[in-house]
Amino acid sequence: MGPAPPLTSHQSPVTIRFGTDGWRGVIAEDFTHANVRTVGCAIARYVIRAENPTAGVLVGYDNRYASERFARTAADALTAAGIPVYLAEHSSPTPAISLLVRQRRAAGGIVITASHNPANWNGMKYKASYGSSALPSIVAQIEQELAAVLRDGVPALPPRPALLHSLDVRAPYLESLDKLVDWDRLKSAGYRFLIDPMHGSGAGLLKTLFDRHGIACQEIRGRRDPLFGGANPEPIEPHIEPMRAAIRAGHFHAGFAMDGDADRIGAMDSDGAFINPHQIFSILLWHLAGTRNIPGDVAKTFSVTKLVDKLAAKFGRKLHETPVGFKYICELMLERDILLGGEESGGIGTKLHLPERDATVSALLLAEVLAWHRKSLGEILRDLHSEFGEHHFGRVDLTLAPGQKEKALEYVANRSLSRFLDVEVRHREDLDGVKLYLADRGWLMVRGSGTEPMLRLYAETSSASVTRDILDRAASFVRSL
Repeated sequence: MGPAPPLTSHQSPVTIRFGTDGWRGVIAEDFTHANVRTVGCAIARYVIRAENPTAGVLVGYDNRYASERFARTAADALTAAGIPVYLAEHSSPTPAISLLVRQRRAAGGIVITASHNPANWNGMKYKASYGSSALPSIVAQIEQELAAVLRDGVPALPPRPALLHSLDVRAPYLESLDKLVDWDRLKSAGYRFLIDPMHGSGAGLLKTLFDRHGIACQEIRGRRDPLFGGANPEPIEPHIEPMRAAIRAGHFHAGFAMDGDADRIGAMDSDGAFINPHQIFSILLWHLAGTRNIPGDVAKTFSVTKLVDKLAAKFGRKLHETPVGFKYICELMLERDILLGGEESGGIGTKLHLPERDATVSALLLAEVLAWHRKSLGEILRDLHSEFGEHHFGRVDLTLAPGQKEKALEYVANRSLSRFLDVEVRHREDLDGVKLYLADRGWLMVRGSGTEPMLRLYAETSSASVTRDILDRAASFVRSL
């Protein structure tokens, strides 16, 4: 990997804002080497002030365009400040960097990734010394340091190559994951699995584990493609259509997809039916808390299915609800005994591994569920719906004209609002955005994205058609404002 562009003092004219999980921007517009250096300098200042800088910082990156060069830029900013840096040899999943930060007792970690965003985006995630998303208190400190750097400029100090070291991420990561499931049970089940890394940095990892233990599998979309085949690397419909075609053609028992940096999971049944993150979370909770009776509470973000609430109640587990963003789940996992924590976007973490979301871990546990119960994902889901009632979730992301997002949020925030879409509003919650409970239909949630300039609409009812109708009508209403 070559050196980063020459270092110069820089004061960025661009507003750099940390969202629910780090900073993201459009490549060559606001995500530039100069701005990466600026954020790297801010992180270096935080590490020197609040952590043990001699423990070093790990730097990883995904498969996006020039991610390895942006990673070198971040690394150079850290070494210029006198901090040892361990730079990944190859692209690596974000949770792999998190794991090694914790195992090596490093001061922290940086991952160059825009996760599931479109191909023209990139970003920086900061992983704290405990091996997960930076807590809101840490993010606030980094933002304070960033404000100082933006005001005063990046010091014109050269990088120090002697402080830059190479890091093998994949081998120790696989060694840890190898201990998570009952491989004998998995092998004896005789299942065949399809793996879809969506051209991201999770490619080859799950397949390596399955191959090692004689589990039949096939991987698609495993090569690096910075354009992600023309689709967003987000493991939801419609981006997982290639997995559906391959599942049906190859007669696999299940398929597992992961996003661009392999911390979010999506799954598919043998018939090509998509198993969304809410259903995955519910199935894993049913298995870990019910079948395996592993102790611990449950944590979920504000937009996650109410089926999780019912499962937690059935198994006598305390349920914690947080704002959107895995950093809030992580905070609870550090403070309490949390068996399973998850968010609507497919990020799920378990105390069996890390206080961090990890798509490969979730896929391994789902494979174990199938081998343990000898039922398909669809059959298990139908059993859950039979016991707890049907739960059908949907989400729409709206890119709006200037001012429409603010008008929509102001409208639903009005506490005198008694009807919406000609349906009675019986109850509301505003933990993060606004959630309206519409008579006996279910709920609709309206929230501005924390990482992208858009408005998100979420809904859950007992009918897929009703959920779709509510989302369509809500979207039309918002666009009319």
